[in-house]
Amino acid sequence: MTILVLFEHNLRLDDNPLLARAAQLGGQMLCVSLGDPLGQPGPFGLSRIGRQRQHFLHQARQELHGALTTLGQQLVLIRQPVIPALSRLIERHRVTHLLRERPLASNEQALSRLLARHHPNLQLEHLDGHTLFDLEQLPFDIEQLPSSYSIFRRAMLTIEVKPPLAVPQALPDAPPEVTPWPHIREHRARPFIGGESQGQRQLAHYLDGPAPGHYKETRNDLEGWQNSAKWSPWLAAGCLSPRRIWQALRHYEQSWGANDSTEWLKRELLWREYFQWYALKWGHKLFRLKGIGERRPLTSFYPSRFLQWCQGTTPYPLVNACMHELNETGYLSNRGRQLVASALVNELQLDWRCGAAYFEQQLIDYDVGSNWGNWQYIAGVGADPRGGRHFNLEKQSQMHDPQGRYIHKWRGDCQVALEESHVDWPEETP
Repeated sequence: MTILVLFEHNLRLDDNPLLARAAQLGGQMLCVSLGDPLGQPGPFGLSRIGRQRQHFLHQARQELHGALTTLGQQLVLIRQPVIPALSRLIERHRVTHLLRERPLASNEQALSRLLARHHPNLQLEHLDGHTLFDLEQLPFDIEQLPSSYSIFRRAMLTIEVKPPLAVPQALPDAPPEVTPWPHIREHRARPFIGGESQGQRQLAHYLDGPAPGHYKETRNDLEGWQNSAKWSPWLAAGCLSPRRIWQALRHYEQSWGANDSTEWLKRELLWREYFQWYALKWGHKLFRLKGIGERRPLTSFYPSRFLQWCQGTTPYPLVNACMHELNETGYLSNRGRQLVASALVNELQLDWRCGAAYFEQQLIDYDVGSNWGNWQYIAGVGADPRGGRHFNLEKQSQMHDPQGRYIHKWRGDCQVALEESHVDWPEETP
């Protein structure tokens, strides 16, 4: 028996159900990761992955490979196109079982369907490791997922998060003649460095002090390393387990005491959780202009406006500053993301999917469910009973940047007139 373990959004040894299942099955084990080629075409002429996130994932895979070698394994990296590369491995090593995390987004589900079609005798198993809860723990069928986050959160209050699995002390042997791990040039661009150890370090760093107890008051700040947890890049790549974070938060509450802020941190994890299952329920509707509804938003596409938004040269200084930070660091505060999304949809009257696709390209912590679900929420075509969000940019500047320090730091002061020419945009993403 040969088991192929697929490392996608689970670049870690800690709390990894795939490794536990492989050890239970026995036999030989082949560890495989799918590479993300820089510039891979995405919707609207953008790339699916930018340089910042690719470097972060390279670092994470490099560290994972090193950790696997200490247990007698190694990580095999395959490039696009995925199906031919995986098929060659399956046939060469006579793979009998393939283990992967449950695919939640529609494009991830397509990979499993293709594998099943090309290899009908392959035992394909999906396990839940990217979410707090297993699919079987949900107190409703996925088709009955609540239409709003607040209903979902209340429904999950009585469901216990399973304790995380320990790092394995041993792994099944690798099959002979495994392709060597390719050399990847090191790129250490702080503050976000990919890898399980870095994610664990950030988890411990944030919880080692009073910051979580003040999270509710600081979470909307535009800047400040300790003003939010900053776990999202490692969560998105799977370097950190959401269950490990949940357990660590519970331990923090036992030591420092629980309050509204620690409760809010757990609510944020549940928001992320909701959008994972939201992606599974709605499939291709996650990417539709109409979202999960049937009413087409009254927006158009102005190429010049979109370019100004991307480059941070709009008439709105706060938006410009946020976009400059995003482009230079691959990261943006939650409040900043809401503001630039609201501006794209409302002030600039652009197709919300363009903004979501640009975030997919730029963000280090890109997560398909959270990204596209949150953009639907802002645009009023998703899980928002109030029909979208429109932030007053002047008021937001006064609240969150009254002295203009953030705008000055990120050079948001340029003013550019908007052009009115527009072009038709397709109903569906390519």
